[in-house]
Amino acid sequence: MTDHPESAHGSTQAPSTVWTGRATNRIQWLLALAGAGCMALGIELAVGSPWSSGFAPLLMSVIGCLAAGLLILFGTLAFVHVAVKVDGDALEVRCGHAGLPRRRILLAHVVGAEYVPQVNPRQWGGWGYRWRPAQGTAVVVRKGEGMALRLGDGGTFTVTVDDAESAVRFIRQRLHLTAAAERDGDRPRGAAGG
Repeated sequence: MTDHPESAHGSTQAPSTVWTGRATNRIQWLLALAGAGCMALGIELAVGSPWSSGFAPLLMSVIGCLAAGLLILFGTLAFVHVAVKVDGDALEVRCGHAGLPRRRILLAHVVGAEYVPQVNPRQWGGWGYRWRPAQGTAVVVRKGEGMALRLGDGGTFTVTVDDAESAVRFIRQRLHLTAAAERDGDRPRGAAGG
């Protein structure tokens, strides 16, 4: 679902002040099933084993299966989809159904926005919330288009999102409006415009 900043031709409605988009990776559901399988194995070991082979080895097996299952399950479900929202003040990225991890970047800290036609998880070391020293930070949930924000501190934030070109246009418009407002706000009162 995307609210584009341009109003329809002949429309009396004002342009939208919010852009929303998302990206989804259905393959993550298969990995979540593997996590659920590990958890089921741990439960089966705890309930169905005779416990005659020793308490410590069986307990370690149960804990190991449950822990691995939970890590896989929640680690993959957190990155089944990503939701991106850009309003007049900030860009907000929320991952998964719980919205975690979450990142909010104030547009005042953004110095540029670029469309990236092909973000590949291999470039970032896989799916998820990633950091690479030479590349910056990224939220990658699938292979495909995305956008990269250049931040005022020299960092870069990349996110995979559908219709990234319109997101970049929207952000650039907001940056232009913000820059013009700051320039006018810095002008001394009573100064003539030139």
